Amino acid sequence: MEPFLYNYAWTIALLPLLGAALVGLGLISFNKATNQLRQINAVVIITLLGVAMAYSFALLWSQTQGHETYTRTFEWAAAGDFHLSMGYIIDPLTAVMLVIVTTVAFLVMVYTDGYMAHDDGYVRFYAYLSIFSASMLGLVISPNLVQVYIFWELVGMCSYLLIGFWYDRKAAADACQKAFVTNRVGDFGLLLGMLGLYWATGSFEFEVIGEHLHELVSSGALAGGMAALFAVLVFLGPVAKSAQFPLHVWLPDAMEGPTPISALIHAATMVAAGVFLIARMYPVFEQIPIAMTVIAWTGATTAFLGASIALTQNDIKKGLAYSTISQLGYMVMAMGSGAYSAGLFHLMTHAYFKAMLFLCSGSVIHGMEAVVGHDPVLAQDMRLMGGLRKYMPITSATFLVGNLAICGIPPFAGFWSKDEILGLAFQANPALWVVGWLTAGITAFYMFRMYFMTFEGKFRGNDESIRQQLKAAEMGELQPAFGPGAMDPHELEHDDHHHASEPHESPWTMTFPLVMLAIPSCAIGLLGRPWHNDFEWLVHAPGEVLHEVVEFNWTEFLIMGGSSVGIGLIGITIASLMYWQKKIDPSAIANSIKPLYNLSLNKWYFDDIYDKVFVINSRRLARQMLEIDFRIVDGAVNFTGLVTVVTGQGLKYLESGRVQFYALIIFAAVLGFVVVSSIA
Repeated sequence: MEPFLYNYAWTIALLPLLGAALVGLGLISFNKATNQLRQINAVVIITLLGVAMAYSFALLWSQTQGHETYTRTFEWAAAGDFHLSMGYIIDPLTAVMLVIVTTVAFLVMVYTDGYMAHDDGYVRFYAYLSIFSASMLGLVISPNLVQVYIFWELVGMCSYLLIGFWYDRKAAADACQKAFVTNRVGDFGLLLGMLGLYWATGSFEFEVIGEHLHELVSSGALAGGMAALFAVLVFLGPVAKSAQFPLHVWLPDAMEGPTPISALIHAATMVAAGVFLIARMYPVFEQIPIAMTVIAWTGATTAFLGASIALTQNDIKKGLAYSTISQLGYMVMAMGSGAYSAGLFHLMTHAYFKAMLFLCSGSVIHGMEAVVGHDPVLAQDMRLMGGLRKYMPITSATFLVGNLAICGIPPFAGFWSKDEILGLAFQANPALWVVGWLTAGITAFYMFRMYFMTFEGKFRGNDESIRQQLKAAEMGELQPAFGPGAMDPHELEHDDHHHASEPHESPWTMTFPLVMLAIPSCAIGLLGRPWHNDFEWLVHAPGEVLHEVVEFNWTEFLIMGGSSVGIGLIGITIASLMYWQKKIDPSAIANSIKPLYNLSLNKWYFDDIYDKVFVINSRRLARQMLEIDFRIVDGAVNFTGLVTVVTGQGLKYLESGRVQFYALIIFAAVLGFVVVSSIA
């Protein structure tokens, strides 16, 4: 059974690709008929991914039983001494990632049936989701850097299509372009790093690169600085894909896509690809201390940066987006600190509770649209929510589970993975622990701020004055909410004539995935119990030798775990006093620290700085190049053409064909030559 299981493991990536191809061909060839068979297409795609998911679980089970790493390749290209292979690899890291990607993608696709039920692009969206999943699965099973890069770019292309799915909305069109361009910066660095490593080691295989690079640096054949440069260039790819500082700016804007794709991007595909590549390249990075330090501090900076910006977000999806940036920072910090298995463990736990949180936000938006209409400015703003626990009990309960998990409250999943990262970070560098510890407190505050603003208190969705202010702010007009100059509230509505006065719970196709994701969000963390860490025994750094824990240090565990839980509880308490019990006025605090509040509200001014430094200057340079092209390049070509036309027109009168005329010209030329010679 096992040879069969591993021989056909490549079909895991092929099955969703096949589903996307079938539906895509149907849309191209028989568009009307294919769109009419909406749910049949969805069932086909979900079924194929379901088979891939079952296959992934079978491979994971085989790996837990101790099956050795399986690699199968074939020669794809050869020229002289150059040989490039393609194929697939199945090892513990691959098996875990396959399960994460397929389970989250499967539940997201089930959820999509309810969320996109009335969207004209329902079938097209399923096709995009399927090819997106196939691209990520192909990346996960890739055995070398070249194949990773191919699927890496496919993942980027799919994210462009999905973020800009509603391309008729300017915000969505701008967001997908921003994501695409920002990722090109990181991908160019990754390409340069790949080529540099191949130049140095002569291979694209992960293990071979690590071994050869260590030998070259140890022998002095390759300077350590050059090796560090190659490693940092490769790291630029994950910096962009996993939205790390300073290339994090695309991820919040990616919320312009439909909520199911927000969940898939943030949990199991695009942003996970960056952390996965760091894990695959770990044999290279761990040999280079400078690279490990850069990775660790990039992650720590990103974790704090994302959390500090999330404090002031009012859009529920953008708040979760900055939360994702912060949590990815934890994972990258773990990798740079040498906590390989801890980083991957947090990747797994985060995938489930963050997918659930995003799908919960979609459920909230779905319910709010019944009241405020299909306007993302109103449907996603937490200032119009409140009291939704009464109307959406399943959504509120699962959102609370996700909150407790991400805040690191035991026994939920996030506690075990985040606590392990903080403990190992403290051993590597106490300064990293301080940043991570403070970030944990901020995370607890802003996540429960979101929960209390959304689900507790009084429902504010029917407050016309708040709607008016939000719409006026969107249009950039500081118009008064009341009195002269106030806008007519009816002008602010979008098809609001038949909307309900109260939100409603989502259909079962949307709530079922929430409940299913709540299960691993509660329980999967127990795999990483520090006194018996099953996850670390399954997925550990290449070459690492594990030893059975003889005597577990409970004192250290209680101190480290207690400190992280303690600061989390402080954050939750402050959020409760400000946004639930209303004993502290948030506005008064914001006014007392206005510069810091504005820094967070304006996202540390990164978008403004990038706009002025890169966007405006790039456009200015483009206009100058256009002028050069028009006046110099085109001018030279046009002048050459003009000279040709004029001389041709003039010469045609000399080409008369009369011998007497030619003789006269010769005589005149000779006479002129004689006159000039006599004068000289």
